Amino acid sequence: MSASGAVMFARFAFPPNLAGYCGPAGAEELFAYGAGRQPPDPGLELLARAFDGAWPYLELLNDAAPVDDPLDEHVVEAYWIGNALLTDVGAGRWGNHLDDRFRPRSGRAIHRITAGVAVGAVPNHAYHVFGVYPWVGLLRDGIGGAEPLRVLDRCRIRWGAVVDVAGERATVRSRPLRWTGTALSLGNPIVETAEWGANGGLAGLIAPGDTVALHWDWICQQLSTDQAGWLERVTSSQLEVVNRNAGQILG
Repeated sequence: MSASGAVMFARFAFPPNLAGYCGPAGAEELFAYGAGRQPPDPGLELLARAFDGAWPYLELLNDAAPVDDPLDEHVVEAYWIGNALLTDVGAGRWGNHLDDRFRPRSGRAIHRITAGVAVGAVPNHAYHVFGVYPWVGLLRDGIGGAEPLRVLDRCRIRWGAVVDVAGERATVRSRPLRWTGTALSLGNPIVETAEWGANGGLAGLIAPGDTVALHWDWICQQLSTDQAGWLERVTSSQLEVVNRNAGQILG
């Protein structure tokens, strides 16, 4: 198990786990691992394997990687942020993966998920949020008011520039999701408040001007220029894929 990859997994998995959306009980443990307060150990891998949404993607990506470790840093980065490994997963294997996992839930509507493979879907968290979860379908059907858009925006990994840091919170300038009535897009930048935790939190010490990744209401880590570029490109491409598809499965 790659220590750096496992810690990266904990950083991004913690926010939805805390909110009760993903994985087993263990938010405090995930935060301790992600913030460097608990050294990575076999217990972290056990937690990661229990994330039945994310872990199968890591296994799929690992099949295309030169190492045999679903928690390799390059594999984990590909799933949460994006990197060149996304293009190394063959379309046939990727499509079969989606079909095998989601046909039992979606039935004949599985084509709404698998059709994305032919038009640029990649095994990244962005496609899982936009193309597999039911929230875009709810938006199209006018169900749920503002809640589907809120969940989509919080659940995706987004990037932003730190404006100010005060205590355990920071203000960050980022681009929110917008719904036009027929499609999703990224809006103009706004300033939001995000948690980052005491004594460095998940992202280490941050300062105004740093580019960071956010998941739900938390800053997960600082982003290099290359990582920020990948995250922006993957987000934009997966939004385009989903906007071209007719609908989503109903969960």
